[in-house]
Amino acid sequence: MSARPRRAAAHLSRADARRLLGSYHFAPSAVADAFDHLGTVQYDPLNPLGRNPDLVLQARVPGYRVDGWQRHAYRHRRAYDAWDKQVCLTPVEDWPFRRLYHRHFRRTWGDHALDRYPDEARRVLAELERRGPLSSLDFGDELFDDHRPERMQGSWYGDKLVKHLLRGLWLSGEIVTHHRDKGRHVYDLPQRVLPAEVLAQPDPGEEASLRHLLRQRVRSAGLLRPGAGRDLWSVPVDADRRRRVLDDLLAEGALARVEVEGEDFLAVPEALAYGERPSARGMRFLAPLDGMLWDRRGVHKLFEFDYVWEVYKPERLRRWGYYVLPVWHRDRLVARFDSRREDDGEGGTWRVLRFDWEHRATAAGLRALTAAARRFARYLGVARLAADEAVDGATRAALAAGVEGARA
Repeated sequence: MSARPRRAAAHLSRADARRLLGSYHFAPSAVADAFDHLGTVQYDPLNPLGRNPDLVLQARVPGYRVDGWQRHAYRHRRAYDAWDKQVCLTPVEDWPFRRLYHRHFRRTWGDHALDRYPDEARRVLAELERRGPLSSLDFGDELFDDHRPERMQGSWYGDKLVKHLLRGLWLSGEIVTHHRDKGRHVYDLPQRVLPAEVLAQPDPGEEASLRHLLRQRVRSAGLLRPGAGRDLWSVPVDADRRRRVLDDLLAEGALARVEVEGEDFLAVPEALAYGERPSARGMRFLAPLDGMLWDRRGVHKLFEFDYVWEVYKPERLRRWGYYVLPVWHRDRLVARFDSRREDDGEGGTWRVLRFDWEHRATAAGLRALTAAARRFARYLGVARLAADEAVDGATRAALAAGVEGARA
């Protein structure tokens, strides 16, 4: 930090910091509470065990079931899909502050698609006005002469022009997600989705927006290093400007500096009280993109746990597996496992491909695993367990007992 306060608001051991994070992150008891508490929940479309928001919420909300977040977002309209740290579910009240992103993406996506094909962009908006809500599949090629520009070949969004136009309009705030159909955006116009009083709010300006978005990023993580990577902060300003805004927030008390064995972290002041609370109970399986895990170097500093999400790596380069979840227990990250839900027409199977403990499992750890597996099986709605040979016998037995208990 360039001008940090002379003293930290708190000096914590790593054990203290871990307890604070556990108490802070696992405080919510309902879906709405979790969104209110964290502010932002990252979205990812992959669905081997429910999607990332599901996994974030099942670790926090007793009795949570897959897709339970959609009522909060798409029926009650308390949260909406937006760009934050990548694509996230964010509070609808944040819309005015996210105009900062809208302006940024309108510039970057102008040359790419929106200004290159203005007639087609207007056609997309007209179709949504007339027929919406619509997904990309609802736009026939004949509407856009099946454009396949060379520069769009092989991109993340495919080579269909309409997909690029929809993405650019979405990032620019000209359209929003009405709901998702099997993970796919179904788009509509903002005035038909978001509350009128939110849309009517004036633009707070760049400085106020940066302050709000940066503070919310810290709030979502719990503890976050000021030197965390640019992709984690994900605001459209350079590092010097970001540091100056963080310094101002610290000076005003809107953020607090926390020193953990010689390294600085940031927290929202209200999070510090959680360090005085008892440790969160029970074993929990964490989402791969859980806010607690966003800053991988910070995770290593606090937990001595190397977590790399290897889902986009070629199989031959993976060490731990495809869709690996970390396991939290007694303020530590104690294990990781790769698994998926299989629909077999007979109630569903939870297939565990491997389960790797950081250290040898204790009797207490195995008992906690049984309880965690019972909750997870109910969350998944599965009837049975299938554990591959890579899972050791004691762990397999603990998982099986949990799944069996879920059926009781």
